[in-house]
Amino acid sequence: MGIFSSFDINGSGMSAERFRMDIISENVANQNTTRTEDGTPYRRKVVVFEEKNSQTPFRHVLNEAWDRYSGNGVKVTGVYEDEWTEMKMVYDPSHPDADENGYVTYPNVSTITEMTNLIDASRAYEANSTAFTASKNIAVKGLDILNS
Repeated sequence: MGIFSSFDINGSGMSAERFRMDIISENVANQNTTRTEDGTPYRRKVVVFEEKNSQTPFRHVLNEAWDRYSGNGVKVTGVYEDEWTEMKMVYDPSHPDADENGYVTYPNVSTITEMTNLIDASRAYEANSTAFTASKNIAVKGLDILNS
């Protein structure tokens, strides 16, 4: 793996984590949205990552020579609605979106979960940024050695 491959890997990691932070902020912004364009409450969204060029099974990569293997980073494979977490039912008969029993269906967004995910994404972004800076410093030092 060359030094410039690390730039691609860290750059893709930073882009993916930034996108994840955007989706988390969308979730927090819509935590009280009881009616979307289609008339249903907002559903929490989740970002899924995948290794770039993951068509090669891992066992084949291990069998190849390590010097021929080069990572290509990460990519976002999709943004999915959270179907496994229950929506919140709150009794509020005066709300315009209340059902016949007086319950309003609120989104399945938990501020605590979203803030935890935001901290995780922020730290992952920071780690990729630090690794990018380290790779850059290595490249600069190599150029300095060549100029000497």
